[in-house]
Amino acid sequence: MVRSTVIARASDALPLAASVDDEQTEQALQEHKQQSKLIFRRITPNSEPRCSIESGAYTLHYLIVDNVVYLTIAEKSYPRKLAFSYLDELSKEFAQSYGAKVENVRKPYAFVGFDTFMSKTARLYQDTRGAAAESNMDKLNNELQDVTRIMTKNMEELLW
Repeated sequence: MVRSTVIARASDALPLAASVDDEQTEQALQEHKQQSKLIFRRITPNSEPRCSIESGAYTLHYLIVDNVVYLTIAEKSYPRKLAFSYLDELSKEFAQSYGAKVENVRKPYAFVGFDTFMSKTARLYQDTRGAAAESNMDKLNNELQDVTRIMTKNMEELLW
């Protein structure tokens, strides 16, 4: 499950927006939030655009798009594919809403209103069972396509 999300400018680590976390989550993730600040400061233009960093019971996933870093702290068992899908969705909406304003912002958390979209999107990504069922359908479709390719190949071999 996605526990917390922070969006920062990559060039200077200025926080642009963050999810609003309850007191219990805030206390549980205090150390991990400090680690996320360190990650923001160490990111360079040459940094890996997608990365997952395991830290205790949690994994920090980040995505860099257009000089903006989208970082989420999720439980270690949370599927990596879902975490990056969540971050990708945030990046698209954030770019559409605030993309042109990012470079000119001077004060931290200038886009605090984006937390509403983050919390709605995080709720959509809470239930991994639905995503797992979708993932199983994808696997089944891929296997069927593989079987079709094998059958086609065998027919081609017979004809030649």
